[in-house]
Amino acid sequence: MRKNVKLLLTENVDNLGIVGDVVNVRLGYARNFLLPRGMATKPSDDLIQSLAAKRAEAEKEVAALRKKREEAIRKIDGLDVTMQRACNDQGILYGGVTQNDIAEALTELGFPVRPREVRLPGSIKRIDVYEVSVKFASDLEGTVKIHVVADRTLQEDEREEMEFDNEGNLVDKSRRRGRDRDRDAEGGSKLEAAAAGAQQAPAARSRPEDEL
Repeated sequence: MRKNVKLLLTENVDNLGIVGDVVNVRLGYARNFLLPRGMATKPSDDLIQSLAAKRAEAEKEVAALRKKREEAIRKIDGLDVTMQRACNDQGILYGGVTQNDIAEALTELGFPVRPREVRLPGSIKRIDVYEVSVKFASDLEGTVKIHVVADRTLQEDEREEMEFDNEGNLVDKSRRRGRDRDRDAEGGSKLEAAAAGAQQAPAARSRPEDEL
């Protein structure tokens, strides 16, 4: 059974090609997406020729978009963006920052970006500074610094130093301290028991033969 099929694109398709391209795609993708939407058809020389003018126009649009994106990346790379979020006293956000949030923030600054073009380093769930990639193409990528700040003044003097695990979750230090105290207490008890045993042990007495 065939797994792939060759089709002629009648419209531009992101991450696949432009009108007039003959592409090799999975059969399921062709049947469920491209063909029902009229974005592709069975290729023939006559159809390819009939799409020549439309293809030439598409090539101009792609070149213009490429130039626009190159300029955007130059301006985006190294850009600092501040985003205010509600959080608790430990700096944990009530709602995480998403790709869509960052795309909207950049678009408002004059840099049209789609959510899928935003590459997060991981979950953004607490107050901090994050480096986020914006990738238009394999060779068009820039880095934005996202400063996630609280929407209110946090009482720093009432907060102990925070520690987070690799998933961005707050480490429960009180539980850790409890385990440390139990471990220290257990170790101290063993040392005390060993010292008491040494004091109670009778002193070694010399035997007569040892004195000869």
